[in-house]
Amino acid sequence: MQQSPRAGREGDVLAVVSQSGPTVSFFDAASDRHLGAVQVPAEPHELCFDPTQRLLWCTTAYHSGYYHANSGRRTELTAIDPDTRRVVEIIDLAPEHGPHGLALDTARRRLYVSVEGSADRPGGVVVIDTESRRPLGRIDLGAPGPHWFAIDPEGRTGYATNKEAPFVSAVDLERGTLTKIEVPGSEGLAVSADGTHVFVASPYAGFSAGAAEKRPATGIRVIDTRTASVVDTLATENIVMPVHLTSTGKLLVGEVRMEPDPASELGRHTPGRLGVYSAGTRERLGELEVGHFPLTITSSPDGRLAYVSCVVSSTVDIVDLETLRSLARLDIAKAGEAGAHGLAYIPRPV
Repeated sequence: MQQSPRAGREGDVLAVVSQSGPTVSFFDAASDRHLGAVQVPAEPHELCFDPTQRLLWCTTAYHSGYYHANSGRRTELTAIDPDTRRVVEIIDLAPEHGPHGLALDTARRRLYVSVEGSADRPGGVVVIDTESRRPLGRIDLGAPGPHWFAIDPEGRTGYATNKEAPFVSAVDLERGTLTKIEVPGSEGLAVSADGTHVFVASPYAGFSAGAAEKRPATGIRVIDTRTASVVDTLATENIVMPVHLTSTGKLLVGEVRMEPDPASELGRHTPGRLGVYSAGTRERLGELEVGHFPLTITSSPDGRLAYVSCVVSSTVDIVDLETLRSLARLDIAKAGEAGAHGLAYIPRPV
């Protein structure tokens, strides 16, 4: 008999950002029971769990709103103890602002935080010592608005997607040298387990009136890291925001779906779609309907379960990746929160 996808997850926890909370909520990974929430500075966006320090990192990007439609950029990075569910420290990155993307190098004890640019400096990535929780330096990324950030398995190269800029920034994390890889604007990304390819959601998901008509073909640009060039495109029907790679080599992409609405120039959100591919063969394995506007995807360490947070419906879909079946939907708004965004899977303490 096949083991239940929830078996053996007792004590594991799923952390979920509520942008409008502003909170990080915690759920039992075996039962989906709501365990509590931690208040954080407005407006939280992404999460990253550090198993070495056993800390949960949370970026706070804006006072309210979102990229290109906000009331001002914030400067805080919050360190949370996920076991006691309390804030350990709030690190002020000023004068850096708009922190968003997070990538962790446990071997070197470094956390990389993407930050937006200003009039006199391009956007970049701030390097944090995870032991002292203090900045070690900053690396320029050559674009005004780097958003998502990922590193290769060896921790040598970082990749930043740039919404409007027509390139992905590839940066040597020791020397700071920058290579620009041409793509027509970009959103989420993921680096393959062997570091040879980067999967990038492209183009930029502008939702202004008429944006869809001007938009290049939507999909996942596959970048060969050895040649720093796009070698393939996995076409999608809709614009893609989040991209995630599981430990078992499945590529997960979140498609945002909209339909015309006479009452709004932007249109009306309809249920999003989780697309599942083989990262090795690039074959599309299947798809599943999820909540409105998927914005973040993560997975369990064994690669069996996917978690898809959807900001407009404020839900998190839990998906069995072996059967491509929906197991549950967490209603973040029901817990008194709204705007589900960042996710982190936290294994129980050993």
